[in-house]
Amino acid sequence: MTEKNILEISDFNVDFWVDGVWYPAVIDMNLDLAAGKVTAIVGESGSGKSTTALGLMSLLASNARMNGSVMVKGEEMLNAKSSVLRKFRGKEVAYIFQEPMTALNPLYTIGFQIVETLRNHFDMGPKEAHTRALELITLVDIPDPEKSILKYPHQLSGGQRQRAMIAQALACDPALLVADEPTTALDVTVQAEILDLMRGLKDKLNSAILLITHDMGVVADMADEILVMKDGITVEKGTADQIFNSPKHPYTQQLLGAVPKLGSTKKRPLPYREDAKPEPVLKLTDVTIEYPKRGRQPAFTAVKNFNLEIYPGEIVGLVGESGSGKTTVGRAAIGLLPVKEGSIQVVGNEIAKASQKQLFAIRRHTGIVFQDPASSLNPRLPIGESIGEPISLAKLARGAELAHKVEELLDQVELPRSYRNRYPHELSGGQRQRVGIARALALTPDLLIADEPTSALDVSVQARFLDLLQELQGKLNFACLFISHDLAVVDILSHRIAVMQNGVLVEVGDRDQILKNPENEYTKRLISAVPVPDPAEQAIRREARLANKN
Repeated sequence: MTEKNILEISDFNVDFWVDGVWYPAVIDMNLDLAAGKVTAIVGESGSGKSTTALGLMSLLASNARMNGSVMVKGEEMLNAKSSVLRKFRGKEVAYIFQEPMTALNPLYTIGFQIVETLRNHFDMGPKEAHTRALELITLVDIPDPEKSILKYPHQLSGGQRQRAMIAQALACDPALLVADEPTTALDVTVQAEILDLMRGLKDKLNSAILLITHDMGVVADMADEILVMKDGITVEKGTADQIFNSPKHPYTQQLLGAVPKLGSTKKRPLPYREDAKPEPVLKLTDVTIEYPKRGRQPAFTAVKNFNLEIYPGEIVGLVGESGSGKTTVGRAAIGLLPVKEGSIQVVGNEIAKASQKQLFAIRRHTGIVFQDPASSLNPRLPIGESIGEPISLAKLARGAELAHKVEELLDQVELPRSYRNRYPHELSGGQRQRVGIARALALTPDLLIADEPTSALDVSVQARFLDLLQELQGKLNFACLFISHDLAVVDILSHRIAVMQNGVLVEVGDRDQILKNPENEYTKRLISAVPVPDPAEQAIRREARLANKN
């Protein structure tokens, strides 16, 4: 163990016992990580990234076995006594998990959880620990720290919860910070702030960071070294410059080739002439949407005076930070949310004040793909039944004809017909998302709402998904409202882009105009916060953004 290295992993293996067979998840991994350095582990879902992270502190399920060596600050962690692991967990090695809502205890305030961490590892009284917890919450830029320290996790936004988890992780000034997909669910501006925070704290504490992510822009922004994994095997290892600019392994080349790059795709011509526009498929006029008062919670206006038209064969990207009203607009557009004021027309039919019977008829013209297909698919139904359900409810087919239509839809989304008998849990995230598309297209809609459909997909699956969506849209000519916080994805798909902030449409225009010559200051800030998969370019962008911020 060298003095400089915080972490040394040697010949590390992880296997899982499933149905009487040992399945390898991590194979002969070797990794050194020095103080003040960031090493990123990248690869597709299932490559062994998170398994490695959890294995360091023996946090894996009981059906896992590990061998090899994991040294933290010169002490062996594999097969270490529980007392040793308790001493290191939280104090020397801290974790930032992908989903803070599942990592934070919903029954306790964030202040209590940070105080608990401090008092577990240090000889501190309640007052001293509370003062330190307040300092940490202030350090991670959670607004109004005195009030926020008393809040429960559900009372915070996604970005604030992530900051609270970082505050807890940093409570003991850890030597090693393990960040497992710390920015996946965050919009680009919050993501940029979280990365700035992690970078600043790393420099201040001289901590080592093990970063696990599928976002290559984040890797380019943070990493000194990169380790590429596939099927549990380390296929390539090198500096960030080497991996991004001179990748040697075909898999690394394929992975980087699948990464969407802002401004790298050709402009998509509009499917109509400006002087001869067809009737819009979706028309929103002066739409205001309000969430009504509930108990002590006052009424909240989520969208104000919103105007937008989408034409046949057109994809409009709707972007903005979390809480800007994007999803609210998408749900209202197909009648899932009531409208307080204004008009929403789908294929010429008014839905703002339509009855349930009228909505049922109008929804035959619409489809929606949700962010998380796992929660939108019935876990008790085979996917064939989920796909066929809209057709059956619309009474368009039954029996053998329905089965044939389901098979055709599976063909369209490039899934084997045999999958019709599988259940959602038997499919990967990318496959479930394809099922979501198949179901949304079951009634050959004129309008498709896609709500963050790629946010949880790794880059190679995402690339295949985007190709498929473009291909289907070209064939079926449906209009699409594509809601996303990933501007690089919106860049690939969209003919036009609409930008929202705090429930208001601040800018709308063709793709190149919005991305290359934005007029609104918020749009400019949004674009400048997007990380690009190039370490040198990203360093320049980061410096420029920080200079403008200051």
